[in-house]
Amino acid sequence: MKVAILGLPKSGKSTVFAAATGLSVDPYAPPEARQAVVRVPDRRLDYLTKLYNPKKVTEATIEIIDLPGHSLHDPKGREDWRKQLPTVRQVELLVVVIRDFENPTVPAYRDRVDAQADFETVWGEMMFSDLETVTTRVDKLEKSLKKPSPTHDAEKHEMALLTRCRVALEAEKPLSTVITAENERHAVSSFGFLTEKPLICVRNVSDSQVASAAPLKAAHAADSFVLSASIEAEIAALDPADRVAFLADFGVQAAARDRLIQTCYTALGLISFLTMGADEVRAWTITKGSTAVEAAGKIHTDLARGFIRAETVAYDDLVAHQDMKGARAAGKVRKEGKTYVVADGDILNILANA
Repeated sequence: MKVAILGLPKSGKSTVFAAATGLSVDPYAPPEARQAVVRVPDRRLDYLTKLYNPKKVTEATIEIIDLPGHSLHDPKGREDWRKQLPTVRQVELLVVVIRDFENPTVPAYRDRVDAQADFETVWGEMMFSDLETVTTRVDKLEKSLKKPSPTHDAEKHEMALLTRCRVALEAEKPLSTVITAENERHAVSSFGFLTEKPLICVRNVSDSQVASAAPLKAAHAADSFVLSASIEAEIAALDPADRVAFLADFGVQAAARDRLIQTCYTALGLISFLTMGADEVRAWTITKGSTAVEAAGKIHTDLARGFIRAETVAYDDLVAHQDMKGARAAGKVRKEGKTYVVADGDILNILANA
């Protein structure tokens, strides 16, 4: 899973990136793209590790990309924004960081702090970028359809779909409201439309606001939450043992890293199932609604091909009965077939033909 962090200049997005990844970012360094692979925190793995003392523990991961903020108020800034579009189009999720704090030492975008206007600016540029892409492709299809070709029928279907997309964008509606069928999503996947992707809006506020501020009203966002980038920067510099007390002082329950990753999972409809043994304890990422045979294929294609059944126990049941022996005695270990829908935290042992 790839996530891109976007925002206008001085919004605090690089500080959010630093908090999420644990990397240090020089606020005075020239703007540049940064990326890091982040392990997904999962306390369930800690418990399973104590049970098995495995040779290896493997957490789920996500890749986070921090892209430079560009002024969208001038031609040069918009040109720079367009140069990074190929990278943005390749990710599965967008995180937009919006500034909503006053600080005389950090110049504000266009010399004012207006969180709602800043979000609409970024969102409007996404809409325009998609419209530009759709219009360019429709123009090419119109010329191509005037000539007979082996791909005429396919191009005709694409033309009809993209025409619907253009009408929606011109009416300021995101493509997520138009492209809803799986076959349509597949047909336009190569375009990487921005307004089709799930989006999380992060409202970056001052220290004094973080406990009381409400999420920004972002109508097109899959989710929205509040943080203070300056607090997150201080958290990142603390020893882990001191972080809980520090957060409590500000009325914050969890650090941005954990909240961001959890929100990303929810927005993308992802869950984790677990496998355990003396060799390895591991979390696997799958889409919510995946079946047992699909989960088996995530581990190895041979397990999906030769699937017989999945021995399954819910993580909470395992903990309640201390270990697998206790869970079995309590009748909590089940045998499930191919069509079983895997739940978050299920512990699976796949049985398959060689």
